Amino acid sequence: MQNILDPAILFFVFGVLAGSVKSNLEIPPQISRFLSLYLLMALGLKGGFALAHSGLTVEVATTLGCAVALAVIVPAIGYRVLRRFLGGYDAAAIAATYGSVSAVTFITAIQYLESNGVTYGGHMAAAMALMESPAIIMAVLFANSLRQAGGAVVGVGGGAAALGGAPGHVPLGKILHESFTDGAQLLLLGAMLVGILTGDAGKAMMAPFSVDLFKGMLAFFLLDMGLMAARNMAELRGKSPWLVAYAIVGPLCHAGLALGLCLAFGIAPGNGALLMVLAASASYIAVPAVVRYAIPEANPSLYFGMSLGMTFPFNIILGIPLYVGVANHVLG
Repeated sequence: MQNILDPAILFFVFGVLAGSVKSNLEIPPQISRFLSLYLLMALGLKGGFALAHSGLTVEVATTLGCAVALAVIVPAIGYRVLRRFLGGYDAAAIAATYGSVSAVTFITAIQYLESNGVTYGGHMAAAMALMESPAIIMAVLFANSLRQAGGAVVGVGGGAAALGGAPGHVPLGKILHESFTDGAQLLLLGAMLVGILTGDAGKAMMAPFSVDLFKGMLAFFLLDMGLMAARNMAELRGKSPWLVAYAIVGPLCHAGLALGLCLAFGIAPGNGALLMVLAASASYIAVPAVVRYAIPEANPSLYFGMSLGMTFPFNIILGIPLYVGVANHVLG
C-alpha cells in the first residue's frame, strides 16, 4: 500500500486509467524522450558519485558478475520455455525482451529503496548497463540459427538484405554496434564516468539537477508510461493464456534466480533487491527497437504488448515492494 501511495506510482496508475477510458491526454514524444534521457543521466550521475566514494571492491565485482550471469541465463531459459508454445522467432524476440532490462523499473525501484531507507551501491547502475545487451545478442543468434536451419528469407522492410547481410541472415556485427552504441546506454555510462571523475564536489554542484528534480521528473514520465501501458494491454486480447501467464510468472521466476545468486554470493539486501528487479524487468524501448529489424519475422504486438502492457505495470505496482521485502527478509 505504501508503494501505491507514492506520488510517482499514483501518476502511473492515473495514466493507466486515463488510457483505459481512451482519453486524449498524451505526452508529446519529444518530451517523453527528454524525460527518459534526464532520468538516465541523473541515475548515471548518482551511480558515479557513489562509486567515487566507495571504489571498486570485491563486493562490487561479485555483484556485477552476477548481473552478467543473469543476463545470459534468463534469455537462455526463456527461449527454451517459450519454444514449447510459440514459434522460434517469437520465442527469440520475447526471450530477448525479458532477458534485457527496464531502466524505468530500475529507477522506480531506486526511488522506492531511498524512500524506505534501504541502502544500495552506486555500482548497480553499471549492473543495469551490463545487462542491457547480452539478451539481444543471444536472440539474434537464435534467429540466425533458425534461418540457416529453415532456409528462411527475410522479407519485411528489406530485412537482412537492407542491413547488408546474406538473405535471411542479420549480421551480428551490426547488432553488436547497435547494442553497444545505443544513445541511452552511452548517456548512462557517460554520466557515470562524470560522477566518478568529479566525486563529492560534482555531487554538490549537480544536486539541484540530479536530486531535487528527480522525483517530479519520474512522476511525469510514469504518467506517460501509464498511458502507453493502457494502450498496449489491448494488444494481448485474444492471445494465448500462456503468454499472459508468462508475462507475470516469468518475472517472478527470474527474480527467484537472482535471489538464489545473491544468497550464494552473500550480496547485501539493497543490491540483491535491485538485482531481483533487473532480472524481473522486461525491456520495452531498447530491445523492441533492435528486434524489430533484427527479427522481423517476430510479431511486435507479442513482445511489446507483454512487456509494456502486463509486466511493466505488475512490477511498478506490486513487484518492486515484493522483491524488496523478500530481499530484506532473506538476505538481511
